[in-house]
Parts: sequence; C-alpha cells; structure tokens
Amino acid sequence: MAKLYFNYSTMNAGKSTMLLQASYNYQERGMRTVLLIAAFDERTGKGIIGSRIGLEASAIAFEGQTDLFGLIKELSGEGGPIACIFVDEANFMTREHVWQLARVVDRLNIPVMVYGLRTDFQGKLFPASEELLAIADEMREVRTICHCGRKATMVVRLGADGEVAREGAQIEVGGNEKYVSLCRRHWDDAMNGEWRAEAV
Repeated sequence: MAKLYFNYSTMNAGKSTMLLQASYNYQERGMRTVLLIAAFDERTGKGIIGSRIGLEASAIAFEGQTDLFGLIKELSGEGGPIACIFVDEANFMTREHVWQLARVVDRLNIPVMVYGLRTDFQGKLFPASEELLAIADEMREVRTICHCGRKATMVVRLGADGEVAREGAQIEVGGNEKYVSLCRRHWDDAMNGEWRAEAV
C-alpha cells in the first residue's frame, strides 16, 4: 500500500539532497518519478530542485491554486505508471495541497514523499507542515546540528543588517545568507537578543 511520508527538519539538513538521491534510485531501476516544487521558489531556477552540494533535477512548478491530485491523475495517464511522487519544500504548500497529495496516495495508490521544514523562524508550524504532522502515514526527522553540537531543531531569519528577525512574513525564500539552524536553547537566546550570527 502506498503511503504519505513527511521528511522534516530545519534548514541545511540535506533534505533536497535526500530527495534527489531517492528519486534517482527509482529512475536507475527504470521506474518513473514526478518531482514537484512551488513555482515561487526560484533559488536554483524555476521548476528546478537543487541542493547545496550541487545536485539538481527538473521538477514541475506548482502554484498555490494548483490541484495536485488532478495534476498527478493526468500525469499518471500519460507516459506509464508513476512509481513515486517527490515534493520539495513542503512548507510552501497549502493545507489543501497536503490533502490533495493524501488523495493521490489513497485513490491512485502512488507513494508520496514530502520534504520540508516543520517550523518557521518564529518557532511556529507552517500550515502545510501542521497538516502533514496530523495526517502523514510516516514521519522522519532529518537531523542537522547547531554550532554548539546539539541537534538543530529551530531556525532564525537574519535581516540585511545581520540582526535576528522577530517578525515578518512566514514565508520568505532564502538560503544560508538568510537563515541559520540552531538548537532550541540558542534559538531562544537569539529571539531574546542574546545571540548574534557572527557568534557562529
């Protein structure tokens, strides 16, 4: 039976690398995969999933109003069966997208592997991540470490001046220049003005 998998972590844990490797493993065995990414995430280019270590692959770029179930159903009727769906940056999806992917699993019997952040820079769950935590069949934490050596579970957003941001839009695309992964203790310090990025 197909399942909905949620692979979550903080920034810089290697989620995109894991996604690309898993998709490659399927393709190497002659199995078809479909890769999805939010259209507004153009860090590597529109419709491209890229990792920090230089791996990348083409993906279907979807918008906020895209019906992912309808899209996958249409694709499954073209070009042979789909072995697995991979979604990068799950935190950019809507709650509706999560349920559409659940229907792909339940009605089309296609496994869906979703990779993304659990919480934002303020320590709050992303709406799609909250929905995935509630309904995913399996959840896996992808671990990375804080500068102190503890497991990083939180992320801070840095402003242009290098100061830690405490407010702003929940979703703001960026990489190492904008986000730093920290353990809970150092995230708390950062949010209370007791830590600066140059301390790393």
